[in-house]
Amino acid sequence: MTVTLTSADPARLTVDAVVVGVAQNDGAPSLLGAAWLPKDLRTSLTRDAVALGVTGATDEVRRVPGIGTKAPVVVLVGVGSADALTPEALRRAAGAATRELAGTASVALTLPAEDEERLAAVVEGALLGAYAFHRYRASDAASKAPVADVQIVTSLGRSKAAKDAVARAEVVAAAVHATRDLVNTAPNDLYPEAFADAAKAAVKEAGAKGLKVSVLDEKALASGGYGGLVGVGQGSARGPRLVRVAYAPSRPKATVALVGKGITFDSGGISIKPAAGMEAMKSDMAGAAAVLHTVIAAARLGLPVAVTGWLCLAENMPSGTAQRPSDVITIRGGKTVEVLNTDAEGRLVMADGLVAAVEEKPDVVLDIATLTGAQLVALGHRVSAVMGTDDVRGEVVSAAETAGEQFWPMPLPADLKAGLRSKVADLANIGDRFGGMLTAGIFLQEFVGATPWAHLDIAGPAFNEKAAHGYTPVGGTGVGVRTLLALVEGRATA
Repeated sequence: MTVTLTSADPARLTVDAVVVGVAQNDGAPSLLGAAWLPKDLRTSLTRDAVALGVTGATDEVRRVPGIGTKAPVVVLVGVGSADALTPEALRRAAGAATRELAGTASVALTLPAEDEERLAAVVEGALLGAYAFHRYRASDAASKAPVADVQIVTSLGRSKAAKDAVARAEVVAAAVHATRDLVNTAPNDLYPEAFADAAKAAVKEAGAKGLKVSVLDEKALASGGYGGLVGVGQGSARGPRLVRVAYAPSRPKATVALVGKGITFDSGGISIKPAAGMEAMKSDMAGAAAVLHTVIAAARLGLPVAVTGWLCLAENMPSGTAQRPSDVITIRGGKTVEVLNTDAEGRLVMADGLVAAVEEKPDVVLDIATLTGAQLVALGHRVSAVMGTDDVRGEVVSAAETAGEQFWPMPLPADLKAGLRSKVADLANIGDRFGGMLTAGIFLQEFVGATPWAHLDIAGPAFNEKAAHGYTPVGGTGVGVRTLLALVEGRATA
């Protein structure tokens, strides 16, 4: 999608639709940023909004005739309460508009964008909303093509700050879209080796300075002592991989390691999952996808922070070669784990990745994973969890607030560690049923030592099986990319 900044009169723009924000103001809809409309047209448009039942609620999108403009349609998009007009509210409104306007070639957005923060939010939302995944469609892909051209109406003109805001938003949106594409790809096309190849291709395409990628195959993993990846992957005919994607600027102010769970399909293994809903398990690699494209985005932005991503890739399948409940595996570094449930496999591959990441002595390590169903039970479909070292956990929450994502801080109660005791190994891979999300975090904590660390559980928000909303489509959401990138940017300016 092409983004253009303009200070021209929206009524005179040659576009297919003009988007106007509507806020909830004392129980009545109130037009935002519509001073460009003649008074009589503002009055009639407000009257039409009331007659159509428009309230200004978040995600509300309505079309009315574009009387008084060169556009055939005026689109009214809700931003929520007029008293809470945050950048995220504008981001969601812009995204809802471009998402609903799929199939429309050109759009002008007149949402409030009169400072750099609001402009960045509007541009980012518009880009995030203009997403579609048509890889497997032939019949209706053309009619539902994303908006191709967006003009953002702003008084900031084409200043350097405004151009920089647009440029960053384009990088962020590209990273989120690429993450969504990977999550949405069918598992027969995206298996560990294919994911590794996709990572190499993405790094090459980015062409960013200081960006490199390397891959360990199943033989290298076995000889390197990566027992978690080998154990989980041995049930599949398609072997595991560990991908290292590194961005190394010349004078880094900090070093950040990111570890992503990349189970390209999770059947549960011998502890097989119920058939109902198993198709969504193609999304069990969303953490690795987010890590890959966060590193690439950091490189494209030229951030003065060294960022290394570890993609822990395996396919968890039942077969005659699959690991069994009661198997004991050895994680890289020497700790042994008794596998009591083969469906608690993500923490096993992540343990290998965390050890490898910590070996390089980064300033901080963050892991991100669709790790537990307990996360979804606790926080629902839109809120992710974060656990870890208190200061890093707070840093993630702050970065998420800046980025417009929802991460809720969770504890790591010491008493839950007792549930991970094994009669034969250093650890068991599962503990008590209750507090399962926290127990998984405690398991991962065993593999980071004294390194500052946070664990991001995105099991619910990574894959949207319900209706689209705001800039979030059905399917892969790309959650986590913006938060991780905001954290890296924060380290760049600390």
